Amino acid sequence: MSAAPVKFQARQSVGQVEEGNDLAPKFDDRGLITVVTTDADSGELLMQGYMNTEALGLTIKTGEAHYYSRSREVLWHKGATSGFVQKVRELLVDDDQDCIWLRVDVTGGASCHVGYRSCFYRRVPVGESFDKRQSDGHIDLEWTDREKVFDPEEVYGDAPNPTKL
Repeated sequence: MSAAPVKFQARQSVGQVEEGNDLAPKFDDRGLITVVTTDADSGELLMQGYMNTEALGLTIKTGEAHYYSRSREVLWHKGATSGFVQKVRELLVDDDQDCIWLRVDVTGGASCHVGYRSCFYRRVPVGESFDKRQSDGHIDLEWTDREKVFDPEEVYGDAPNPTKL
């Protein structure tokens, strides 16, 4: 791994950002950029997270996904604890450079801290599939996956759950 830090360019013009060759990511007011992560082969949506400049730089340098955990307020190398490392096959940036798309291969086959392969394991009924009999407006989520890839208690032990209420 090279010792030189990854350098992002200052955002100077719409042309530079939208059609130039400079990587000039737009981080939000908290210093974060949204990341969508999919399986490189199937296209399955695995997770959505955030990166700060350090996480994006480390992802670029190492070829493994790093994120910033908003709930724990720490840099996070995906798989450092669980072993489910996301090896980046492709890193893409959207047109205005405020969103990252990672296409990854997942060591161990899981990406969700709850134990499922994907963090997106429930569906919201919409349109015709929405049950209008629920007059109180309550929506029951529909499960798309009920089989866990791993047991979170075995993998994470007594580490605090990152989900905050």
